[in-house]
Amino acid sequence: MNQTGISRATLNNYIGQGILPRPRVDKGPPGGRTTPRIGYFPESALDTLVRVRGLKNKGFKMAEIVELVGNSEDADAPTSWNHSSAPVAKPKTAPATGFQLTVDHIESPAYLVNSRFEVEWANPAALNELFGDDIRLSDDITERKFFNMLLEAPTVVAAEGYENLLEFHLAIAKMRLSKSALVNLESFTGDFQETEKLIRIFDSIPAENGPPPSRTEFNMAPRGEAEDWYSVHVSFFREGIFFAYSKIQDAGDDLLTLLSRRDIVIRDLLKRRRPYLTDLAVLVADLQSSVKICAELPPEEYFQLINDVWGAMEPILRRYFATHGKHVGDGMVSYFLPQPDSNFLMNALSCAFEMRACMVEISRRWRHQKNWLNDLILNIGIHEGQEWFGTFQTPTHVEFTVLGDTINMAGRLSDLARDGAVWSTKSLVGKLSSKERQGLRYGIKRFDEHGGEIIVPETFARISNLVDMDNPRHEKFADIAALAVTEVFEIDKEREG
Repeated sequence: MNQTGISRATLNNYIGQGILPRPRVDKGPPGGRTTPRIGYFPESALDTLVRVRGLKNKGFKMAEIVELVGNSEDADAPTSWNHSSAPVAKPKTAPATGFQLTVDHIESPAYLVNSRFEVEWANPAALNELFGDDIRLSDDITERKFFNMLLEAPTVVAAEGYENLLEFHLAIAKMRLSKSALVNLESFTGDFQETEKLIRIFDSIPAENGPPPSRTEFNMAPRGEAEDWYSVHVSFFREGIFFAYSKIQDAGDDLLTLLSRRDIVIRDLLKRRRPYLTDLAVLVADLQSSVKICAELPPEEYFQLINDVWGAMEPILRRYFATHGKHVGDGMVSYFLPQPDSNFLMNALSCAFEMRACMVEISRRWRHQKNWLNDLILNIGIHEGQEWFGTFQTPTHVEFTVLGDTINMAGRLSDLARDGAVWSTKSLVGKLSSKERQGLRYGIKRFDEHGGEIIVPETFARISNLVDMDNPRHEKFADIAALAVTEVFEIDKEREG
């Protein structure tokens, strides 16, 4: 370290990434100062560090440097050891193979909360050192309310920096939650005075539009005892808010390096997040006549079309807090989870109508571009339920999924829909508030005695009464034949919610 100028933490980081081999640790050369354990590096380590510095100066990213320099086989190969090298502490957990620094290497408390400040993942240190040894994350996400857990955590409540920690989290929560949402979300079972304190601190925090806080310092020691300071870092992701602690006296380079790699952090967190039971709405959208359109277009143009559709829908889905599900061909699956200040059921319906309006513009643009007569139309089905929500993973990919009938029923409804229709189940409409239902125009199309089509407003029908179940083409509706559904024609934004 004296010869290279790098910190001990950076040195450990390079070992963990496989850039440097693990040091050989022994008692040091004869005649030297009495040192219980000293780490020795091969003479080639200095050349490696010079090469790393040169690649950094050329603008290479750390992951690219690891690929160019890191070599796990070299780490275990016989080498010539330099006993004059500076001593180094052996890394605690990081393996010497590639870029392996993950959330598993955070030995201090760390946890991920969603937009409703429900704990989606917490490492053992958070459960044991913060929330209490007997804490267990329930399978029901609504029972994992962060502030409830914090107010009931003896270690935190007794800490010197308790109010500072509480204020830090509430300042971040205030950027996502209104006071009414916070109060509605929390059914506090802790001390009433602590509950009052939470509300008082929330009210005292100014509503600022500036950048969110990125860190704070927290004295975890009990009041009146020797100080035990931690830095608390926060990272914001679409999927949630990640908090990670590190002791002040530690250099913290490893943690900061990890937090700077947002793609790695969120992938690691999502892989480790337990599936949980939650209310949700599922929206499935299919491109009408996709087989015909695919046959008419060259492959590269069909992919261009689908990417055009997905790209245009992305900001709409984000605006209504949708989570991407699995894309099957040209179809879309999106999940709408409970939100602090909006109804997730109305989010799904409103999103559907904005998607439909967006498709009108996409269709107009492609008709002009291709000079064809095809209309590009999305048919949409929406259903709600309580299901297990989790992820499927490969080493490089994380995919959200729902287990249960809700997604299958929404998919069948999208098959039922034609010409850009939005179909919803009776159970979803029935769970809207009276005001929200008044903002919907929905019903079932019927035929009068003269064969003319009419709309019977605010009614529902079973699938078996809408299609000919004896027709082989409709066999796919057999499992939902008794499901009561309705077509939603319009949302009055002025009367909505």
